[in-house]
Amino acid sequence: MTTPLHILKSHKLRITDCRIEIMQEFLNKQVALAHSDLEDRLNNQFDRVTIYRTLNTFLERDIIHKVLDDSGATKYALCSHEGVHDHDHEHVHFKCETCGETTCLETISLPAVKLPDGFEKREMSLLVQGICDKCR
Repeated sequence: MTTPLHILKSHKLRITDCRIEIMQEFLNKQVALAHSDLEDRLNNQFDRVTIYRTLNTFLERDIIHKVLDDSGATKYALCSHEGVHDHDHEHVHFKCETCGETTCLETISLPAVKLPDGFEKREMSLLVQGICDKCR
Protein backbone atom coordinates (compact mmCIF):
# COMPACT_ATOMS: atom_id res chain seq x y z
CA MET A 1 0.00 0.00 0.00
CA THR A 2 1.30 3.44 -0.93
CA THR A 3 1.44 5.90 1.94
CA PRO A 4 2.46 9.56 2.11
CA LEU A 5 5.56 8.58 4.10
CA HIS A 6 6.57 5.99 1.50
CA ILE A 7 6.22 8.49 -1.36
CA LEU A 8 8.09 11.26 0.47
CA LYS A 9 10.90 8.94 1.53
CA SER A 10 11.26 7.39 -1.93
CA HIS A 11 11.70 10.90 -3.36
CA LYS A 12 14.16 11.83 -0.60
CA LEU A 13 11.98 14.65 0.73
CA ARG A 14 11.95 15.97 4.26
CA ILE A 15 8.86 14.80 6.15
CA THR A 16 6.59 17.69 7.20
CA ASP A 17 3.00 17.80 8.36
CA CYS A 18 1.98 19.82 5.30
CA ARG A 19 3.60 17.38 2.86
CA ILE A 20 1.99 14.41 4.58
CA GLU A 21 -1.48 16.01 4.62
CA ILE A 22 -1.35 17.14 0.98
CA MET A 23 -0.07 13.77 -0.19
CA GLN A 24 -2.85 12.06 1.78
CA GLU A 25 -5.43 14.25 0.01
CA PHE A 26 -4.11 13.14 -3.38
CA LEU A 27 -4.14 9.50 -2.30
CA ASN A 28 -7.66 9.76 -0.85
CA LYS A 29 -9.28 11.58 -3.77
CA GLN A 30 -7.49 10.00 -6.76
CA VAL A 31 -8.53 12.99 -8.92
CA ALA A 32 -6.85 16.23 -9.92
CA LEU A 33 -6.93 18.91 -7.22
CA ALA A 34 -6.52 22.67 -7.46
CA HIS A 35 -4.64 24.77 -4.90
CA SER A 36 -8.01 26.07 -3.69
CA ASP A 37 -9.32 22.49 -3.26
CA LEU A 38 -6.42 21.74 -0.95
CA GLU A 39 -6.95 24.95 1.01
CA ASP A 40 -10.62 24.07 1.52
CA ARG A 41 -9.94 20.44 2.45
CA LEU A 42 -7.18 21.28 4.91
CA ASN A 43 -9.42 23.80 6.71
CA ASN A 44 -6.81 26.57 6.88
CA GLN A 45 -4.41 24.20 8.63
CA PHE A 46 -1.61 25.55 6.40
CA ASP A 47 -1.29 28.95 4.75
CA ARG A 48 -1.59 29.50 1.00
CA VAL A 49 2.13 29.99 0.49
CA THR A 50 3.05 26.76 2.28
CA ILE A 51 0.58 24.81 0.14
CA TYR A 52 1.89 26.52 -3.01
CA ARG A 53 5.51 25.72 -2.13
CA THR A 54 4.62 22.13 -1.32
CA LEU A 55 2.90 21.71 -4.70
CA ASN A 56 5.94 23.21 -6.45
CA THR A 57 8.26 20.83 -4.61
CA PHE A 58 6.06 17.89 -5.61
CA LEU A 59 6.12 19.10 -9.24
CA GLU A 60 9.91 19.47 -9.22
CA ARG A 61 10.32 15.98 -7.77
CA ASP A 62 7.89 14.50 -10.33
CA ILE A 63 5.43 13.33 -7.69
CA ILE A 64 2.53 15.24 -9.24
CA HIS A 65 1.90 16.76 -12.66
CA LYS A 66 -0.17 19.70 -13.89
CA VAL A 67 -3.56 19.08 -15.41
CA LEU A 68 -5.28 21.83 -17.34
CA ASP A 69 -9.02 21.71 -17.80
CA ASP A 70 -11.67 24.04 -19.17
CA SER A 71 -12.02 25.94 -15.88
CA GLY A 72 -8.75 27.76 -16.50
CA ALA A 73 -7.47 26.79 -13.06
CA THR A 74 -4.36 24.69 -12.79
CA LYS A 75 -5.01 21.36 -11.16
CA TYR A 76 -2.51 18.79 -10.00
CA ALA A 77 -2.69 15.01 -10.15
CA LEU A 78 -0.65 12.37 -8.45
CA CYS A 79 1.73 10.59 -10.79
CA SER A 80 1.56 6.84 -11.05
CA HIS A 81 5.09 5.57 -10.54
CA GLU A 82 4.53 1.95 -9.62
CA GLY A 83 8.00 1.93 -8.06
CA VAL A 84 9.69 3.72 -10.96
CA HIS A 85 10.67 7.38 -11.19
CA ASP A 86 10.41 7.38 -14.98
CA HIS A 87 6.89 7.72 -16.31
CA ASP A 88 4.90 9.56 -18.95
CA HIS A 89 2.66 12.53 -18.19
CA GLU A 90 1.25 12.50 -21.69
CA HIS A 91 -2.00 10.69 -21.16
CA VAL A 92 -5.67 11.56 -21.53
CA HIS A 93 -7.50 13.47 -18.80
CA PHE A 94 -11.25 13.21 -18.35
CA LYS A 95 -13.42 15.93 -16.81
CA CYS A 96 -16.91 15.02 -15.68
CA GLU A 97 -19.53 17.62 -16.59
CA THR A 98 -21.66 16.58 -13.61
CA CYS A 99 -19.30 16.36 -10.61
CA GLY A 100 -16.50 18.49 -12.10
CA GLU A 101 -13.75 16.02 -11.18
CA THR A 102 -10.80 15.62 -13.52
CA THR A 103 -9.26 12.15 -13.68
CA CYS A 104 -6.09 10.81 -15.29
CA LEU A 105 -6.72 8.01 -17.78
CA GLU A 106 -3.16 6.75 -17.79
CA THR A 107 -3.89 3.68 -19.87
CA ILE A 108 -4.81 5.89 -22.83
CA SER A 109 -1.78 7.43 -24.50
CA LEU A 110 -1.90 10.56 -26.59
CA PRO A 111 -1.61 10.13 -30.34
CA ALA A 112 1.69 10.98 -32.01
CA VAL A 113 1.69 14.47 -33.44
CA LYS A 114 4.12 15.41 -36.21
CA LEU A 115 4.97 19.07 -35.91
CA PRO A 116 6.22 21.21 -38.80
CA ASP A 117 9.96 21.73 -39.14
CA GLY A 118 11.29 24.22 -36.62
CA PHE A 119 8.64 23.44 -34.01
CA GLU A 120 9.66 21.73 -30.77
CA LYS A 121 7.14 19.98 -28.52
CA ARG A 122 7.46 20.65 -24.78
CA GLU A 123 4.12 19.36 -23.47
CA MET A 124 1.00 17.87 -24.89
CA SER A 125 -2.39 17.25 -23.29
CA LEU A 126 -5.81 16.02 -24.24
CA LEU A 127 -8.94 16.68 -22.21
CA VAL A 128 -12.06 14.61 -22.80
CA GLN A 129 -15.29 15.91 -21.28
CA GLY A 130 -18.38 13.91 -20.53
CA ILE A 131 -19.98 12.05 -17.64
CA CYS A 132 -17.88 9.81 -15.39
CA ASP A 133 -18.77 6.32 -14.29
CA LYS A 134 -19.82 7.51 -10.81
CA CYS A 135 -22.27 10.11 -12.15
CA ARG A 136 -23.72 8.01 -14.94
